[in-house]
Amino acid sequence: MKRNLTLGLISAALTMATPSGSTAASSGACFRGINLAGAEFGNLQGVFGEGYIYPSLETIAYFAGKGFNTVRLPFLWERLQPKLNSDFDPAELSRLKETVATIGSFNHTVILDPHNYARYFEKLIGTEEVPVSAFVDFWQRLAKEFEGDRHVVFGLMNEPFDISSTDWRDVANEAIAGIREVGADNLILVPGTSWTGAHSWFGDWYGGANAEVLLSIKDPANNYAFEIHQYFDDDFSGTLNNCSRAADAVDAIREVGDWLKETGQRGFLGEFGVPGTPECTTVLTEVVKLLDEDKTSWIGWTYWAAGDWWPETEELNIQPTKSGDRPQLSGLAPVLNDFLGASEGCPGLERP
Repeated sequence: MKRNLTLGLISAALTMATPSGSTAASSGACFRGINLAGAEFGNLQGVFGEGYIYPSLETIAYFAGKGFNTVRLPFLWERLQPKLNSDFDPAELSRLKETVATIGSFNHTVILDPHNYARYFEKLIGTEEVPVSAFVDFWQRLAKEFEGDRHVVFGLMNEPFDISSTDWRDVANEAIAGIREVGADNLILVPGTSWTGAHSWFGDWYGGANAEVLLSIKDPANNYAFEIHQYFDDDFSGTLNNCSRAADAVDAIREVGDWLKETGQRGFLGEFGVPGTPECTTVLTEVVKLLDEDKTSWIGWTYWAAGDWWPETEELNIQPTKSGDRPQLSGLAPVLNDFLGASEGCPGLERP
């Protein structure tokens, strides 16, 4: 599973990819992406190549060839920075940067995703064990590595929960300020609390609704968007292998879209996924077309998930099998193969 990426391999992969991948990205199209999981797998004692991996060149090239133009790249804060306020682990940083460079060689966007749920070694950000200043330090170090890279977007944190919306807003504002202090003007994706769900965006789950509290996010560069997640099963968790509440979930996404338009904000659907049944793949088409209707408010999406180590039994997984493509690709295809729509660009991605 270990990779040894050379310029020759990257060149070969670029040849393998169809024009749809690089054309979409280079034309300024909205993000049409995939979460490539693996670097967040396993326990923290796991060894690279045995307990966790980064996406292979073959996998990156496959999704480029299918018309995706963006990769959301989950990884663990603790692996990259084993001790708070300290240097990054050189080997892990090298793996991360190598993967970002490989994805960027397809002219695709990479969304860096510390997949930690607002925690570090299971301790919540803002506690004595993990002060907010440590999170700011982490992001300043990471921002210095990628500042100015037009292929790289900063996803502040994956799915915060059990933290109040006001506390999370303050954490996010300090991290954003820290990123801008080191000179990085990359786009920043800001999640809400309560797993940043569309279905929970307007609810007072943890001390105020995201829709109200997060309107006081402050970015000196004015270059941020809100990251939303939404699943379609019984409890909106994405773990129950059905799409029984698809109508409610789509309504929730539509309601968030209306809020984005009314407030002049931008949104990004960072996670959504369904089992590969016909009725569920139809939902995917409804969702991506809904987002495509307002490219000023919605800057795109990344499907959850794919990656080299997902088992074939994982229902939402769209990593190809020996038999070929997964059925969910047919649900995404109307947008992935919409070359005219891609050529029209994405107004929401223009700097405010």
